[in-house]
Amino acid sequence: MTQMGHFKGTETNRMTRRQFLGSTAALSGIVAAPWIIPSSVRGAGGNAAPSNRITVGLIGHGIMGRGHLRRLAGDRDLQVLAVCDVDRLRCQEGKRRVEQTYAAQLTNGTYKGCAAYNDYRELLARSDIDAVVIVTPDHWHTLLSIDAVKAGKDVYCEKPISITVRQGRRLVETVQRYGRIFQTGTQYRSIPTIRQVCEFVRKGGLGKVKQVFTLWNRLGGFFGAPRFGPYRHLMDVENSGKSYTPLDITLPAEPVPEGLDWDLWVGPALWHPHNPAYHKNPSPGVVPWAFCEDFGAASVTWHHSHSADVIQYALGVENSGPVEFIHPSSGAYPTLTCKYANGTLLHLVDHWGMVKDVYKAIPATARLAGNFGGIFVGEKGWVTSMSTGGLIEGGPEKLFEEMKLKTRQVNIGQNNHHVNWFECIRTRKQPSCNEEIGHRSASLGHLTIIAHKLRRSLKWDPVKEQFLDDEAANRLLFRAMRSPWRL
Repeated sequence: MTQMGHFKGTETNRMTRRQFLGSTAALSGIVAAPWIIPSSVRGAGGNAAPSNRITVGLIGHGIMGRGHLRRLAGDRDLQVLAVCDVDRLRCQEGKRRVEQTYAAQLTNGTYKGCAAYNDYRELLARSDIDAVVIVTPDHWHTLLSIDAVKAGKDVYCEKPISITVRQGRRLVETVQRYGRIFQTGTQYRSIPTIRQVCEFVRKGGLGKVKQVFTLWNRLGGFFGAPRFGPYRHLMDVENSGKSYTPLDITLPAEPVPEGLDWDLWVGPALWHPHNPAYHKNPSPGVVPWAFCEDFGAASVTWHHSHSADVIQYALGVENSGPVEFIHPSSGAYPTLTCKYANGTLLHLVDHWGMVKDVYKAIPATARLAGNFGGIFVGEKGWVTSMSTGGLIEGGPEKLFEEMKLKTRQVNIGQNNHHVNWFECIRTRKQPSCNEEIGHRSASLGHLTIIAHKLRRSLKWDPVKEQFLDDEAANRLLFRAMRSPWRL
């Protein structure tokens, strides 16, 4: 296997967490001034005592990883013990951020207790770490999560939690076999306003839901980014930009930046030589790799995992899925459509205008904006569940009287997704978006990709998780990993 690397950090400790945190500050390295221990460290002032803190490691310190790290290091009930990234600059930056945050809380203003690792296996080998937050490219999500679970860690993993259906099922089985707490990073369902809308739909507020609409994008907009400029003549952007699926596009090899372990970055994926369109520091985007089918899942990565989670939650099918994927080539619907067992249709549209102009499902005057959710159309009316686009919209107006929303404004910062995970680590209850729900929301996207690739309609058994009488489609439910990596 890839040789394990180690940048710099505290020595791995094999004691239990409670023993580790209860030992002297000088031995543990948690506090640099062992003789005068601040009251916050002892548990005063509303802070958790060290023995009750959840100890956490972060794996992946890109744009999303930095956001997670701010959240983790800023919580007095947690202790961030390690940061891991295959890019040395990102890793050292993460270590520095943690230590600066904790130093500001100490009397003498110094702190040197966060380790920095190049190889995630070193972080997982630490018995003093309770849980990990995984914020890597998509192709690592399943393998990292499974290895973390086997190492006895609870896991928060960014979406999508897999890049194939079979990967996701293996992850679910492993989490449940080892009894770990797993939270999928689809936090939009944890925004109070969105959750209230979903509960309203779920409990029949719209009557029977006939249609749902959500966005699914082509690659063209993504390929408009400046970083693809030097390679456009090699990519056939005119045609590849029309694709609804991630593609196997070979970009030219460029020198690997100093400090980046590219072999470990590629990991279990099919080998691609280094190119900054996949990974660059500073990052050129939140998920720059997602156009490549070996590293990501295009719309599934960009936004659809969030939307699928919110939609299937509202429909009450978050532990199941559609029974049919209807391709537009069939002539039944103008865009790819997912059909559920109760007859509800989920139409994937290029833009919100299609809901009014093509499907004519809601009034032409309706204001539609945002993403990470959908539009529900039922017997009694319609309502949106999008975020980042302003107010929740719907009609008729009396629906909002029945919904009794405290506000129609969607405040993303109000979500309690991390808090829910922390609480479940302590109580061992199921979090709001556990492994099965995360798998089903990712699967909806993976199955859509398969239908787009084959350019035909498919029938699906959500219980057996296989296509009916379609060997070609079933072969696309899994893919091999690059040696020596395996699940």
